[in-house]
Amino acid sequence: MYILLALIAAVAIGVGVHFALPRRALRGITLAPSLAGGTAAIVYAVCTWTGLGEASPWTWLASLAAASLVSWAGADAISRVRAARDAAQARRLGLA
Repeated sequence: MYILLALIAAVAIGVGVHFALPRRALRGITLAPSLAGGTAAIVYAVCTWTGLGEASPWTWLASLAAASLVSWAGADAISRVRAARDAAQARRLGLA
């Protein structure tokens, strides 16, 4: 049951990451929360499988920290790639 709380917290972090990063219009609003939720689920499961308890602060810290880092890096990387491809396409079409 604790995993639901961790996933809800991770998705909330992902929403915050979406609004904190620039170039919001170049990615969907669900990208960062999806990355955060998926990462938190994987890390939380790995932590419990390795013997850390569900209520262990290390499980929570690891899953939420990994969710923050992956959602930030993933959303930023995808936004940068999209901006570069849009600029290249605009140059190719003579719009820039």
